[in-house]
Amino acid sequence: MRFLLVALGGALGAPLRYLIDRTVQAHHDTTFPWGTFAANITGSVILGVLTGAALSGAASQDVQDLLGIGLCGALTTYSTFSYETLTLVEAGARFFAVANVAASVVGGLGAVFLGLTFAQAVFA
Repeated sequence: MRFLLVALGGALGAPLRYLIDRTVQAHHDTTFPWGTFAANITGSVILGVLTGAALSGAASQDVQDLLGIGLCGALTTYSTFSYETLTLVEAGARFFAVANVAASVVGGLGAVFLGLTFAQAVFA
């Protein structure tokens, strides 16, 4: 059953990532990978909220499998982040490459923290 929940979450997360990426990138005419950044931050917020809910006992193991492993696992993408950062370096856009790394790490950690803090306030 866990496998099916993870697969279902992944089946939802992958197209959601694609839609977020395409929608955001269509509104930004820049070499910075805003679409991937937005998808990763979105997934980090969701995972933070889910973690807070799980710690308070408000999220079952099934919900964690569906949303945490499945949805967030497919929604966020370290490989695309890495590829796009390398592409920026190769194109000579080193500032954007460093900015992507810094913003992604700080933004991702901040998003998890905000999601966790929100969930702890709601589910406490």
